[in-house]
Amino acid sequence: MEVVGVYSVLIDLGARSYSIAIGSDLLGSAGIYLGLPSASTALIVSNNKVAPLYVAKLRSGLHGRFDVIHEVLLPDGEEHKNWKVLQSIFDTLLSNGCDRKTVLFALGGGVIGDMTGFAAASYMRGVPVVQVPTTLLAQVDSSVGGKTAINHPLGKNMIGAFYQPRLVVCDLATLDSLPLRELSAGLAEVIKYGPIADTNFMDWLESSMEALLARERSALAHAVRRSCEIKAWVVSQDEKETGLRAILNFGHTFGHAIEAGMGYGVWLHGEGVAAGMVMAAELSCRLGLVDAAFVERLTALIARAGLPTKGPVLDVTDNAGRYLELMRIDKKSEGGEIRFVLIDGPGKAVVRAAPDALVREVIDACCV
Repeated sequence: MEVVGVYSVLIDLGARSYSIAIGSDLLGSAGIYLGLPSASTALIVSNNKVAPLYVAKLRSGLHGRFDVIHEVLLPDGEEHKNWKVLQSIFDTLLSNGCDRKTVLFALGGGVIGDMTGFAAASYMRGVPVVQVPTTLLAQVDSSVGGKTAINHPLGKNMIGAFYQPRLVVCDLATLDSLPLRELSAGLAEVIKYGPIADTNFMDWLESSMEALLARERSALAHAVRRSCEIKAWVVSQDEKETGLRAILNFGHTFGHAIEAGMGYGVWLHGEGVAAGMVMAAELSCRLGLVDAAFVERLTALIARAGLPTKGPVLDVTDNAGRYLELMRIDKKSEGGEIRFVLIDGPGKAVVRAAPDALVREVIDACCV
C-alpha cells in the first residue's frame, strides 16, 4: 500500500523484490510499513546524533505493529564500522531474546545501514531488515541493493554479505538536518550516475546544483528518485556484482584507497569518491576512451558540489606506490590486477585494467 504523495521505485529481484519509498515526512506514516512481515519484536539501530532527531518519529509510524521495540545506539563515524561495534548489535538482540522474526530498522547514514544489514544477514542466519536512510549518500546508494559490510584496517567493506532489505524508506525531510559537508558528500554518489548511465541526468545536475545545495525539496526528490531508478535497473540485472553492477563503483577504487590510506573518517566516503571520479575520468582520457573536455566538465561539476577534485598524498616517498598497494586490496581486483571502472564515452562505463605506469601518471597528476 502506498501513502499518497510517495514515489515508489521497485528493486525487481523476484522473491527478494522490494520497494524504495521516496517522499517527505514518511518516518511517522504508518501506511509505509504495512507490508512488513508480522513480528512481536523490532530493533531500531541508530547513532547518538540521528536518534534524538528521528527515533520518536519512526516509533510513531511503527506504533501498534510490534509488542516491543528495542533500541541500540552506535558511535557515529566510519572509523566505528568494525567487528567490535557490530558485536553490540548482536549483544542487544541476544540479551533481549530476539527471535528470527525480529525486524531490524537501520535509522541513519551509510555506516548504520551497512552494519545493521550485516547484522540482519548474520543473526540466526537472517532476519528481516528495513533501511531508513537519513543522509543523501545512503538514500541514493548504500541503502539500496543489499550490500552490507564492515571495514578491515586493510580495506573498506571487505567483510560482509549481500542481503536485501524488505523496504527502503527515503524521507527527504531528514536531509534538512544534514551538515553541508555531508550533503556534498552525498552529491558525489548522485553525480556518478550521470557519467556511467545517463548524460541527460548529468545535464540536469549541471543546471540544478544550486537548488540541490539549497536543499530545495523538489530538486532533492528528483535527484534521489533518478539515482534510485538507475541503481534499481543495474541491481535487478546483477544482484551480486558479477558483471554490470561493478559500474556503480565509478570512482570507488581510488576513493577507497584514499579512505583506507588517510584513516577511516578523515575523508568522508563521498569526498573520496569525488576525487576518485576525477582520477578515473583522467585515466579514461589517457586510455583514449573520453576526451579532455569531458574530464573538465565532470571535474567542474564535482567542484560546484563543494567536493575535492584532487586526491591527498598518502605517502611522501612513493605516493603512487601507496595508492597502488591499497587498490590491489579491492573487490574488483583479480589475481592482483587492479580493475577500474572507466568511462567508455559519456553515459557508458566499462570495467578494465590499466598499466601500472599509466595509473602512476594519473595519481601524480591528480594528487596534492
